[in-house]
Amino acid sequence: MVVQSIHNNNVHVLVIPYPAQGHISPLIQFAKRLVSKGIKTTFATTHYTVKSITAPNISVEPISDGFDESGFSQANDVELFLTSFKSNGSKTVSNLIQKYQKTSTPITCIVYDSFLPWALDVAKKHGIYGAAFFTNSAAVCNIFCRIHHGFIETPVKVDDLPLIVPGLPPLNCRDLPSFLRFPESYPAYMAMKLSQFSNLNLADWMFVNTFEALEGEIDYK
Repeated sequence: MVVQSIHNNNVHVLVIPYPAQGHISPLIQFAKRLVSKGIKTTFATTHYTVKSITAPNISVEPISDGFDESGFSQANDVELFLTSFKSNGSKTVSNLIQKYQKTSTPITCIVYDSFLPWALDVAKKHGIYGAAFFTNSAAVCNIFCRIHHGFIETPVKVDDLPLIVPGLPPLNCRDLPSFLRFPESYPAYMAMKLSQFSNLNLADWMFVNTFEALEGEIDYK
């Protein structure tokens, strides 16, 4: 991805990851990239993960998922955790925006993990920009986007293989995310995967954790 240099003291980006290491790491690297271009950046993550974040020149703020002592392990239920994070996260992110509105550097944009589409709703509520950040590859995003829009039906049956997706080579059983063949195995996670695209049309920008030489043929058409 390329982030153009922006010399504007009025720009302040709030970056919000899903609180798991595979999501925190790429978003913290993105936040560092923004800072290297002179953009004020704040990283907002859950109380349980906030102490693990150390990044020069990046402010770190806590938000709540409703299970502040130990996060998901405290909830011990995927659907309960996601519902709680949406409710408590929306409130605490909104409070954070209001906190910075009273300073000389109000938040002007939220870059949110695509697993958290409610963060875009919060951004629009406050009249600021919102950008989705997909931590999965472009190929995986392409597949789940097509499922969301009804272009691919699940479960994918063995008789229907190889699965033909524009921009990708023919996909056989071992090439597919397990959710496609067994969507009922983790219904809450499957719902979360598909919810990434629920309001994506309202986002001002979209970032994908990939590079053109690796996945140059992928598209979302």
